[in-house]
This record gives sequence, C-alpha cells and structure tokens, in this order.
Amino acid sequence: MTIIEAIIQGVVQGLTEFLPVSSSGHLTITQHILGVDMEGGNLFFNVMLHIGTLVAVIAFYHKLIWRLIKAFFSMIGDIFTGKFKWKELSDDKRMVIMVIIGLVPLFLLFLPVPGTGMKLKDFVESFNTDQYFIVVGICLLLTSLLLFIGNRCSRSAVPLKHAKNGGEAGRTSMNVLDAIVIGITQCFATLPGLSRSGSTLSAGQMRGLNKQTALDYTFILGTPAIVAAALLEGKDALEAGTAQLTDNILPIIIGMVVSAVVGYLAIALFKWLLKTDKMIIFIIYTAIVGIAVIVISVMEMQSGVNLFSGAPL
Repeated sequence: MTIIEAIIQGVVQGLTEFLPVSSSGHLTITQHILGVDMEGGNLFFNVMLHIGTLVAVIAFYHKLIWRLIKAFFSMIGDIFTGKFKWKELSDDKRMVIMVIIGLVPLFLLFLPVPGTGMKLKDFVESFNTDQYFIVVGICLLLTSLLLFIGNRCSRSAVPLKHAKNGGEAGRTSMNVLDAIVIGITQCFATLPGLSRSGSTLSAGQMRGLNKQTALDYTFILGTPAIVAAALLEGKDALEAGTAQLTDNILPIIIGMVVSAVVGYLAIALFKWLLKTDKMIIFIIYTAIVGIAVIVISVMEMQSGVNLFSGAPL
C-alpha cells in the first residue's frame, strides 16, 4: 500500500463513517477500484482507520462523553445505596441507560447461522468481497430509502413548544423502545453499503425523535460499537497480516491520522446539514452511487473480471 492510497482511504473512512453514506460500502468501493487486497495487512489497516474515526467522535463529543461517564458511576452508586429511581433520572443518566439498551442487540451478531458453521457477523461479512460487489449497491439504495423515509417522518412530526427558533420537530426524551429499535437497526448496518449513522438516524426519526437528538444518540451509540469491532477484529487482523505490517506501518499511521481529522470535520458538517434540512443531498447521492455499483457489478459478473484492476472475480 502506498501513502497516497492510505490517504485516499483515510479520507473516505473519515467522511463516510459519520456521513450517512456507509463507510464500509465506500471502503469496499475504493478498494475494489484500487485493486487492494482485503485480507492480511489491509484488514488491520481497516481496523486502524476505524480507531481514527473513534478518536474523532471522542474529540467532538468529549464534554458529553465525560458527563455520561460521570453519570454512569453516579448511577451505580445510586443503585448500591438504594437511591436509584427511574422517574427521577437526570437526562445524562437516562442517556446512559438508553445507550446500554441500544448496545444489547449487537449480541445478536454472535448467534450461529444454521447450516453454515458461522456466526451471523461472519456470515454477513462474507458478502464483503468482489464476488458480492452488487450487495454494496443494493444496500446503498436501501440507505437512500431509509434516509428518505426518516426525513419525511421528521418533517411530519409536531414541532416542540417553547423551544428556541420555533422548536425542532420531534421528541428530545428517549424511551426504552426507541433504544431497542435503534439498536436492532445498528445490527443490520453490518452489511457493506448500509450506513450505520444513516439507518440509526432514520430509525430514530421514524420513532418520532428530534433529529438532533437522534443524531447525537447515533454518534454516542457508535462509540462503544467501534471499540468492540476494533477489539474483535484487531487480533484476527494482526495474526493474518503480521508479515505485511512492517512495510505498511507509515501508511497505516498516516491513514489513521487522516481519518481522525476528516472524521471530526464530517461530524460538524453532518450536524449542520441536518439542522439546515439538506438531507436530500445524501438521499440522492446514495441512490446514484448504489445504481452505479449495481450496473458495474452486473457488467463484471458477465465478464468475470474486475473492470478496474482486471483481476478475476
């Protein structure tokens, strides 16, 4: 891997991890075009790119994350001292509980798939290859549809009373069902091309949440999910690509730094676009890219080779 390739993938990861266009889908597209091998050292590189975006979300939400950490330990103290009362929870303590509930559905990914000998997570990731490139296109179209539905639901929601600037439509307080629905939606985002931020944001909007509340919850919920993914995949990646890491250490570091910087800017951009009601940009973009990937995939299946690298599928 060259430094230029690392920078390109770092930019792609930083932008697409938080913008609702699917980071996994765009990394697959980028690597498909560049002809980069998905195994070994590059698998480790993908993990490091995710760590870069983890740094970005922690930097952007550091004040809220610190408040939630303090709220978590305070709540633990309340439980052991008998002071815990659901109806008297502060907003931060309620958010902590909602994040915990939202993470529980991720354990579904470790259920075995009958007849395959694989866990659900491994089965889904098996589609992240050149042979199943068309899956990325289909999932990008699904992302576009979810964003469209979520945007429509947000516009039809009742505006909040007594809020500044007339109030944003939707609820600012989450309930258990909201967390469960959004958590289950996050599981489906394991598919390459199905945006995690886009699908969970849309799920929150469909549940009637305020769009900024849904977006903040999406980013906070994604933080432990990224950590878990890095821990689970990091060991396998190191074992598979140890021999390739020495030559790629500089590109890996550069790519990780680029993904962190670009990711931070992407969060700020996403929040602004959502606030100014410009989600149509992502709806159109994911639809166009999805159709393009499907067309290319059909052509490649007919020819039997990667149209960009010439490598056999």
